[in-house]
Amino acid sequence: MGTTTQYTVSPDGIGPVEVSVAEHGSGQPFLLLHGGAGPQSVTEFAEKFAAAHDVRVLTPTHPGFGGTARPEALATVSGLAALYGALLDQLELADVTVIGNSMGGWITAEIALLKSPRVSGIVLIDAVGIEVPGHPVADFFSLSMDQVFELSFHNPEPFRFDPATLPPAAQAVAAGNRTALAAYAGTGMSDPTLAARLRALEIPTLVLWGDSDRIVDTDYGRAYAAAIPMARFQLLTDTGHSPQLETPDQVLRAIRDSADTDSSWGGADTDSSAFAH
Repeated sequence: MGTTTQYTVSPDGIGPVEVSVAEHGSGQPFLLLHGGAGPQSVTEFAEKFAAAHDVRVLTPTHPGFGGTARPEALATVSGLAALYGALLDQLELADVTVIGNSMGGWITAEIALLKSPRVSGIVLIDAVGIEVPGHPVADFFSLSMDQVFELSFHNPEPFRFDPATLPPAAQAVAAGNRTALAAYAGTGMSDPTLAARLRALEIPTLVLWGDSDRIVDTDYGRAYAAAIPMARFQLLTDTGHSPQLETPDQVLRAIRDSADTDSSWGGADTDSSAFAH
């Protein structure tokens, strides 16, 4: 079983922020960042990842998601990146790999751009954040939930539900998630400056993309990888926008294989410790 801890973190220019962080396992640290679907979209994957490998997986809830409070001063993806950079400093973590899905991938890219010596690699899973001409991010805020499921999954049936059937408290959390997503990412889910800034990155990067993702298509994913000098791109089969939900074993395998083939990934001991078979 994992544990959940409340931290008070004070990133520069934002002030004290309360952050709830779930933690599973022990070993090399991985920071796992959820997207607009909320913290529950990475919970099972965090447990599976920690159980499959000798790793420590930390999964924060972005303030404003999951029924948590969001300070008014925290209203951008770069602000979230600063928050998590300060959290890594506070916890004195080293050799951290940051993994993010969707908006969490965008936060991951911004964390990498902070060039913290604590971060040794990143994994972007169907990330949003860049602008790719002719390949816009789907307008989530104009879609019905049914349309979101259709665009998000290779096979939406196991994941589909009617939000109207949720208890009032759960509906309130979902509404809060939507508000927080709009505050951080905007309705366009992109920053026109990001792709150019990514050219300055010199960090091992794995870009994983579901071949059936219609929130951000595979050409968008390839453009993301092309923007980062050390990035490696890999398609995941029969998978949509949330591979950690739909095909978690493919994600685990891809991360492990990347570590096995890249000695610069996650430090010299990666093969023997972090991804012991």
